[in-house]
Amino acid sequence: MSGLVLKLGPKERVLVNGAVIENGDRRTRLSIVTPGANILRLRDAIHPEEVNTPVRRVCYIAQLVLSGDADFDDAKAQLLRGMEQLSQVFTDSDSRSLLSQATDNLVDGQVYQTLKSLRGLLAREERMMAAGRA
Repeated sequence: MSGLVLKLGPKERVLVNGAVIENGDRRTRLSIVTPGANILRLRDAIHPEEVNTPVRRVCYIAQLVLSGDADFDDAKAQLLRGMEQLSQVFTDSDSRSLLSQATDNLVDGQVYQTLKSLRGLLAREERMMAAGRA
């Protein structure tokens, strides 16, 4: 069986196709077998007031698609443009690889995987911004 496997802690919440699902008192493992299901762990969600950097902005757009608050076709162009802009700054091979994965996943319509790849840039961006302030 293929698909996404979610491991949820007690009382952890996840958004599945616009519905918030809360786990019970024990750890749980869920297998999402429906292709194209929109999944977002609420503990990983970026809140609007936290959208204060370029990577967070692009992640937030992907998140809006997953939550059902943005149309995929409308967001796709914004995401591609944002990832292109990020590629001008993130020039190391690991970051390029993450951006390439994100782009490939987006082209394939896999928004969750796109977001997952983009989130890999958050710590790099934070380090870059901290170095710029020093």
